[in-house]
Amino acid sequence: MSSSPGIKRREHVDMLYISIETAIALASVMGNVLVVLAVCVNRALRNTTFCFIVSLAVADIAVGVLVIPLAIIISLGFNTQFYTCLFLSCLLVIITQSSILSLLAIAIDRYLRVKIPTKYSTIVTQRRAYVAVCLCWILSFLTGLVPMIGWNNLNVQRNLSSTSDIVCEFTAVMRMDYMVYFNFFGWVVVPLSIMIGLYAEIFRVIRRQLNKRAEATCDGDRDRYYRKELKLAKSLALVVFLFAVCWLPIHIMNCIIFFCPKCSIPKFAMYVGIFMSHVNSALNPMVYAFRIKRFRITLIQLARRCMLCKPTTPTPCPTSTPALTEKVDVNL
Repeated sequence: MSSSPGIKRREHVDMLYISIETAIALASVMGNVLVVLAVCVNRALRNTTFCFIVSLAVADIAVGVLVIPLAIIISLGFNTQFYTCLFLSCLLVIITQSSILSLLAIAIDRYLRVKIPTKYSTIVTQRRAYVAVCLCWILSFLTGLVPMIGWNNLNVQRNLSSTSDIVCEFTAVMRMDYMVYFNFFGWVVVPLSIMIGLYAEIFRVIRRQLNKRAEATCDGDRDRYYRKELKLAKSLALVVFLFAVCWLPIHIMNCIIFFCPKCSIPKFAMYVGIFMSHVNSALNPMVYAFRIKRFRITLIQLARRCMLCKPTTPTPCPTSTPALTEKVDVNL
């Protein structure tokens, strides 16, 4: 007996979904591994900002290694125990949370750099940056594992079935009020709003400083300092913008499911929302490569070493530039 057209169509959609997810996972892992390697091999990139960028890259690698495979498994609807499915779903939330907290840490770091440039190096030390990264991940685990301690759909599942196994689906184990009120409004909208405010203030301060330098027509080193800070701030703000564009659709669909239970969202639309959230992890390395010169040079050197088996040539560093300008060149 041949299968119905509806089943075949669903199988084709599922296969297309798995294929695209696999491609996104490979791109995400390869690109972000290069980010980590670039920071490891180039001492000029080992500053506090790139410490947070590495944390973001690790989260993006986890998206390719863990989140996407788990999303594929969950989409296939395999049978498992409730808490096993719940834990797998919580992992998806944890990785997302670590990404946005890393972005928030980057925004705070850049804000302090332009707001208090003379005191920045004494306040934002490498050790404190490591502590901040650890706090971001600890907080991500604590907020992501909240459903494991009771804020879940266990009672609903017990009413539906007396068996210990369920068809593992994200919406079957995760409560939408947790995803909407706690996760989206509390841990996505609030951090994004703070980041928008921080970057707006960063651009305002830099523009004001550049206008002052233009009027004074002196102190060229500080002028270069703020111009390079402006360039880097634009690149990192672009990363935040891409995060918002890629993640908001799936959260908006969660809100529709929660506030309008009778509204139906096509499976294809859900897949597109999931794609966008995952593809964000593959976009960040492209932003770094195209917009941050020092990072781009390091990537080219890595490509020469790995693909062409040629040794990397040291990047010439200026010897007579002032200390302030040298610090900026390290960032770019």
